[in-house]
Amino acid sequence: QVQLVESGGGLVQAGGSLRLSCVAAGRTPFSTLVMGWFRQSPGKEREFVAAISWSGNSTIHGDPVKGRFTISRDNAKSTAYLQMNSLKPEDTAVYYCAAGRVGGGSWNEYNYWGRGTQVTVSS
Repeated sequence: QVQLVESGGGLVQAGGSLRLSCVAAGRTPFSTLVMGWFRQSPGKEREFVAAISWSGNSTIHGDPVKGRFTISRDNAKSTAYLQMNSLKPEDTAVYYCAAGRVGGGSWNEYNYWGRGTQVTVSS
């Protein structure tokens, strides 16, 4: 089992930045998990944001956030991060952290989920 807790969400003006954190706890070593970030806004399906390999050497980012968001991890701290720059109103959503033995751009590849953190971008 893995427990995930997100933090760092909030209200920011368009063009601003936020950094989300996801702390993992449990019996599964963090360094063996692929970590991902997804987001969901009202009336829309859960959308892939970014994922990072267990080592941190490989990352992928969804097209809507490429060049603006960056996923990273610190295995010593059992924490994954999502640095979000140049935020836009359309980035407003609940952001979820996810973990799994394998992972990619599809939500059903992940076994564990956090409860989410709200990000609101005002225009």
